[in-house]
Amino acid sequence: MEHIECHLDRGVEVAELARIAATSEHHLRRMFSALAGMPLSEYVRRRRLTVAGAEVLAGRETLLEIAVRYGYGSGEAFARAFRAMHGVGPGEARRTGAALTSQSRMAFRLTIEGSSSMRYRLVERAGFAVVGFKARVPLVHAGPNRAIMDFVRGIDPQALERLEKLSNQEPHGVVAVCDGLDAGRAEGTEFDYHHGVITSAAAPEGTTALAVPAGTWAVFTTSGPAPQAIQELWRDVFTEWFPSNPYRTRTGPEILRAHLSPEKADAELWLPVEPEHA
Repeated sequence: MEHIECHLDRGVEVAELARIAATSEHHLRRMFSALAGMPLSEYVRRRRLTVAGAEVLAGRETLLEIAVRYGYGSGEAFARAFRAMHGVGPGEARRTGAALTSQSRMAFRLTIEGSSSMRYRLVERAGFAVVGFKARVPLVHAGPNRAIMDFVRGIDPQALERLEKLSNQEPHGVVAVCDGLDAGRAEGTEFDYHHGVITSAAAPEGTTALAVPAGTWAVFTTSGPAPQAIQELWRDVFTEWFPSNPYRTRTGPEILRAHLSPEKADAELWLPVEPEHA
C-alpha cells in the first residue's frame, strides 16, 4: 500500500503492484476487491481525491495545478470527480472551508500464512441449465443479504418443491446461483441471482432457464456458522486458493449448494475455472 501512496500524483502501475505482491495482475485485483470491498482502481481514485482535497483546502496552489498533478486533463474533469466524492466542488470547498470526505489508508496484515489446507476437486462438465426463479440483487460481502432473503421467502414453497424434483445433475437439490458479477466485486454492485436446480428438463411455466456452457469447475466445501462460513469460503478461494494454484476464473455463474441449520451451514461452492496460461 505504501507504493500506492508514493505514486498518487504520478499514476499507480498495477503491474508493479503485482510484482511487489508476487502475484499476477488478475489475482491482485481479485484479492484486493475481496478484502477491501471495492476495486483497486476505486481505492486509488478515492485516495487521490482525498489527498487532493487536503491541498485544495490548504490553498497554496491553484485548482488547475492540483488537477494536473493528480492526473486530470482539465479543471472541469477534476471538479466533476471532486464533487462526486466530496459532494461539493473544489472552488466552493476552498471558499467556504467545507467538510470533505476522507478515504482512509488501507493496510492488510496477515498473521498466519499458508498454515491451513483447502479441500477442492476439479470437475469437467458438459453444458447444462439452471432452472428456477431469478432476481436482481446487490452484492453483500459480510452479513445477511436481505435482498436475497426476501426474494427466497417470496417463492411459493410448493413451486420450489416441484422444482426440486427436476434436479437430475450435480450439484443436486436447490442451489443458489450468482451470474453477471461485477469484475471488481464492489460492495453494492448488482448481479443476477437464480434460485433453482441443475436439470436437463424443460423449464416449467413461470420459471427462467440459464444456459451454462461446458467447461471445468473447481468445487470447494466448507462447514461452519452461517452466513460467515459461506462468505469466508468465497473470500478465501479468491485470496488464497487462486494465487496458490495455476487457475483463473472464466466467464460463467458461481453456484452454491448449502444445507442450513440453526447451528451451522454445510456448503459446496462451484466456480468456473480454466488453466491460468490457457
